[in-house]
Amino acid sequence: MKRLLWIALLAPSALAHDFWIEPSTFRPAAAATFTASLRVGENFEGDAVPRRPSRIVTFAVKNAAGERPIHGFDNQDPAGFVQLDEAGTAVIGYRGTPYPHEISRARFEQFLAEEGIDNIRPTTNGKQRERFQRFAKSIVQVGNTRTNVPSFGFPFELLLDGDTVRVLYNQQPLPNAHVAAVSRNGKKLAARTDRDGRATLHLGKGIWLIKSVHIVPAPKGADYDWDSLWGSITLER
Repeated sequence: MKRLLWIALLAPSALAHDFWIEPSTFRPAAAATFTASLRVGENFEGDAVPRRPSRIVTFAVKNAAGERPIHGFDNQDPAGFVQLDEAGTAVIGYRGTPYPHEISRARFEQFLAEEGIDNIRPTTNGKQRERFQRFAKSIVQVGNTRTNVPSFGFPFELLLDGDTVRVLYNQQPLPNAHVAAVSRNGKKLAARTDRDGRATLHLGKGIWLIKSVHIVPAPKGADYDWDSLWGSITLER
């Protein structure tokens, strides 16, 4: 448990770690209970993050029948338990609370390069003060009838339509965003969004993690330098 809590407290840019939702199955049976775990790591390999209410803004599942919260046991993994009675496509969504973090200029520049962020430069030679926030989703399918994949309306959100990923920032298309995908068997893909915020990734069969990071300068008068927004989607093809 101590290891879980320590991992949960790590800022993502400190180790360039990804954050994602890992359901126990991407194809649950109707009315069957399955779990939704939170993970942090790299290359789709990671450690469990326990459920911490103070770090959760939204943890819910959404389908054609509406949105409802995901419940679980505090400070435990898995973070939640899900049951879907209706056939169709559903999305599990997680929005974390903003969290402050400091990082050296050198490490910040390395992080920008790793995440394909080419429009940001450090403004000082000293430590870079971030406020990071995580937005993760997972697409699950009950039965064979596919329905529209709902949006959560997060400030930073990745939407998937076939092999097209759309990146939205404040519900507006985000051009030139770097989008990467890694499969469970190690295949990697990457692309940049066009002016409509769309990028095409030719996903094959398998379990995938799609991710993107967006950084913007902090609002004037804030006690930090950058807002770091982390988005991800997991799914099975």
